[in-house]
Amino acid sequence: MTSRRAFLRDTAWGLTGAATTAAVTAAVTPSLLHALAATRVQPARPRPSASQLAWQQDELALFLHFGVNTFTDREWGDGTESPTLFTPSRLDTRQWARAAKAAGAKAMILTAKHHDGFCLWPTETTQHSVRSSLWKRGQGDVVREFVDACRVEKLKVGLYCSPWDRNHRAYGDSPRYNDIYMTQLTELLTKYGEIHEVWFDGANGEGPNGKRQVYDWPRTWALVRKLQPKAVMFSDAGPDVRWIGNERGVAGETNWSTIRPESVPYIGASGDDVIKALQEGHADGSVWRPGETDVSIRPGWFYHPTEDAKVKTTQQLVDLYFTSVGRNSKLLLNVPPTRDGLLHETDVANLRGMRAELDAMQTRGVRTKPTWQVDGPTVARLNVDLEFPNSISVIELAEDIREGQRVTKWELFASDQPSNTAGMMAMTKLASGSTIGYKQLRKIPVARASFLMLRIETQEPPLPVTLRCYR
Repeated sequence: MTSRRAFLRDTAWGLTGAATTAAVTAAVTPSLLHALAATRVQPARPRPSASQLAWQQDELALFLHFGVNTFTDREWGDGTESPTLFTPSRLDTRQWARAAKAAGAKAMILTAKHHDGFCLWPTETTQHSVRSSLWKRGQGDVVREFVDACRVEKLKVGLYCSPWDRNHRAYGDSPRYNDIYMTQLTELLTKYGEIHEVWFDGANGEGPNGKRQVYDWPRTWALVRKLQPKAVMFSDAGPDVRWIGNERGVAGETNWSTIRPESVPYIGASGDDVIKALQEGHADGSVWRPGETDVSIRPGWFYHPTEDAKVKTTQQLVDLYFTSVGRNSKLLLNVPPTRDGLLHETDVANLRGMRAELDAMQTRGVRTKPTWQVDGPTVARLNVDLEFPNSISVIELAEDIREGQRVTKWELFASDQPSNTAGMMAMTKLASGSTIGYKQLRKIPVARASFLMLRIETQEPPLPVTLRCYR
């Protein structure tokens, strides 16, 4: 794990090149850190595991909904679909991976099995799989091709295996089907190398016999932990990362990575209080369970030809990045393959456009000279001199979440006067908020500034918060 100084150097305070390290080193002096540490003995607080930290630092992953629904033009199949319908004529998982990489994604998650029960790998648990399809004469394995493509493009691998199975006759015979589901997970988690995220939801309708299943989630989570100990598990109830509470791509403006687990007691829990907990987390949460914000680039999650003209634009995708990654969560963006087995050219072009816009923003960074001032046990200020007056339109804040999440309130003020003349009465508030966490991105009305002051309030003695500004 990198040192605190390396973290601060890498997040740069908006500087570039050799000036960065010198400025940050000057700002974060030993006396400042000693003063912060001496104000109060720090109690234990939730912190991310190495896997959770790496997961959040990836920022963006692509979700790929692909299966028989792609060929029936449905969102949820009923399990009666013939496997012979699955006939991708030009399946190219490398194209998926190249598109993901060009978008800046660090991982992809594939629907290895959706609710219809059709398996994209040749499982031993059912004939309702690629083994019974006409694709590659039943000898194909989409999961294998997906995993191999990810490895070639250096992308992390995620898999979703729906617990609901509208095809398997054992579904609803809970002990028997739970054994079958464990076998399916074991196949996926032992035959394809390292898996970085295992994605679950609580979809729990009736099976072909009209019965509903009682899932054994403790057993499921224990199996994943045993077979893939470094993987993070997603669901609305965690245990490692949580659903953000909607599928619009919008995390809460207040968003704690900590949560009280009893507020979402089981997968599939509902109610306004549950959604509020998923959206915002809790300042006094006892577990570290950051939010994952999922949304589709199209109105649906599977590919539908009628939606080719309804793909989210480049600007809409950039906005989603701000309301997800920019609100202390990770963006999981669904991009469904077509019936040919390719990502549609419009989707790919708009993904590239999003990355180009975000990269262009990074080139408009404003050079700064920051110094910290401690005002009390839980209050501090970052005073920032700009080398010359600049017009600022975007700000980026970040905490060192390796030490947990602490900021409860922040305010950013600006003055068009030099620091030796700037005072609170002469300053204008540019932005304010509650939590920061891993990252806070905020678009602001364009402001002309020579001096900035960031004031933060925290639960405990504050650690330095990084600030970047963009024209």
